[in-house]
Amino acid sequence: MNRRKFTFAAATLGLGSAVYGASAFSFPSLKKRVGVVGLDSSHAIAFTKELNANTTNESYKGYQVVAAYSMGSPSIPLNAERIPKFTEEIKKLGVEVVASLDALLRKVDVVLLETNDGNVHLQQAEIILKARKPLFIDKPIANSYEDASKIFELADKYKTPVFSTSSLRYITGIEEIDKKTVLGADIYSPAYTEPSHKDLYWYGIHGVEMLFTLLGQNCVSVQTQHTTDFDSYIGEWDGGRIGTLRGIRKGADGFGGVVFIQDKIVQLGAFQGYNPLLKQIISFFETGKEPVQRLETLAVCKFIDAAHQSRLEGGTKVILNNK
Repeated sequence: MNRRKFTFAAATLGLGSAVYGASAFSFPSLKKRVGVVGLDSSHAIAFTKELNANTTNESYKGYQVVAAYSMGSPSIPLNAERIPKFTEEIKKLGVEVVASLDALLRKVDVVLLETNDGNVHLQQAEIILKARKPLFIDKPIANSYEDASKIFELADKYKTPVFSTSSLRYITGIEEIDKKTVLGADIYSPAYTEPSHKDLYWYGIHGVEMLFTLLGQNCVSVQTQHTTDFDSYIGEWDGGRIGTLRGIRKGADGFGGVVFIQDKIVQLGAFQGYNPLLKQIISFFETGKEPVQRLETLAVCKFIDAAHQSRLEGGTKVILNNK
């Protein structure tokens, strides 16, 4: 077997994002109850503060976080500190903290899965989707292409919509670019790692999602250069287009990049916060339409898995099998 070729089992997932009939997930106007699963992510608090403090914001359509379950992975050192802290914080925001996932599902209509451990998302998602609760999975969707594929299969099985994305898809300037004109992009992002995850799934996925937002799902190869403090990823997309990601772990960090298009070079702006993403999530809960196509989400996972393999093999170019 050619170790330079990174192959993936094909999942029978259709050609695009699924849209389920309104009867599968829509609710009477008075039912706008959001549940948060996982209090080991700062997003759990940020999303709750934004939604619950802005009940008259038309974009949020009355959705409020009413219950939370602190399920997380305390074996990750950061989470051992965060879970008790965020549990107390969310209580102060008027949210009921329940003792089990089943208890939460009885109290809510839709779910934000905020557990930051992608290794347990498949298990958690199965329970939530089986209960027919429309589901947003915060990054990462999983810690492998295989698990991400199974999550979408479960969504089809239970006829319940699910999607996952990074908030950096909505960084200033990115939506105004005509993606058909993009010739390439150089992106930078923090890329802190956690031993339980393949490198980019833990934090650098933000930068990967920016690349795929700009260049689309058809990445054909990736090559990783790794040092203790930095990573550089060179991806080739269809048409010979090049997208690069600089992953930062030392010195000043942030999100941004340069986009090369047909007639000019565009500098991306600053991270806008969570409001643009929350608008997409609420629209998804209302309509069942996935803002990010599942095939693109799976392509992100293929890229990350292949980039990890490239690092393990000393920086070899890894070919993505997109069939």
